[in-house]
Amino acid sequence: MPLIPRTDLTVSDLCLGGNVFGWTADEATSYAVLDRYLDATPSTVAPFVDTAEMYGEGTSERILGAWMADRGVRDRIVVATKASPGRKEHPLSAGEIRSAAERSLRNLRTDVIDLYYAHYDDATTPLEETLTAFDELVQAGKVRHVAASNYSAARLTEALATAERAGTTGYVALQTHYNLMERPAFEAELRDVVTAAGMGVLPYFALAKGYLTGKYRAGEQIDSPRAKGAAAYGGERGDRVLAALGQVADEHGVPMAAVALRWLADQPTVVAPIASGRTVEQLADLLPMQDLELTAAQRQLLTEAGE
Repeated sequence: MPLIPRTDLTVSDLCLGGNVFGWTADEATSYAVLDRYLDATPSTVAPFVDTAEMYGEGTSERILGAWMADRGVRDRIVVATKASPGRKEHPLSAGEIRSAAERSLRNLRTDVIDLYYAHYDDATTPLEETLTAFDELVQAGKVRHVAASNYSAARLTEALATAERAGTTGYVALQTHYNLMERPAFEAELRDVVTAAGMGVLPYFALAKGYLTGKYRAGEQIDSPRAKGAAAYGGERGDRVLAALGQVADEHGVPMAAVALRWLADQPTVVAPIASGRTVEQLADLLPMQDLELTAAQRQLLTEAGE
């Protein structure tokens, strides 16, 4: 059962990405996806949903908040959202963080955010100001834990040292771009930083914009806003990864997407990969990762295919 380090948040193996809510999934479809995800999550852990204030300019948060209220399930869900840059001049200044948090609390129809991220680093605001603002939200009971997203290894190291020196709440997790096709940026530096700090990792684009589902092969035309981004992974290395995923998926009788997510979930420091489904059918391809157990040989096959 995944536990976000330095917290009491025991979460599902799969973190459901809410970026599609109100974008490629309308409200009714978003409700159906969330219902299916809730039903499929073991009762011993909390369904984990990730969103951000900038997703649809608050639409994603509002849909998630309305669904939790309608279903009466807020207490069962671990909710992560983010203070996003948008059109702000100093997005992680104290005033902007306070305002963003209040908007998100209203959108989500909740009194507290379980995990609150700095969505992107803000070099225009002193780290101590940012961390003090987050700390005030924690002390006020409006946020349980804070985390970083899209930070470089150097800036994350600096932020952790600043929090320790200032005596403020520190980041407990990092959201970063990491998957079978995107490895060097995380594995070369960031992994050492989060390991030393005892942080957890929540990788986004866990399926490489859909490429690791196996749908985006040469010659295939897929109607998706991410098709162009996914197609960029095609080539000799991509073909090797898809072949390895296909082999392991056949051995277990599960979709390739589930194998890709399980490989990622099994990596050191990773708490839960983030992936979204714009339909219940797409979500169905992801859910088997929660019960999937890869052998050491299968993990090695996948790891080596992507090198």
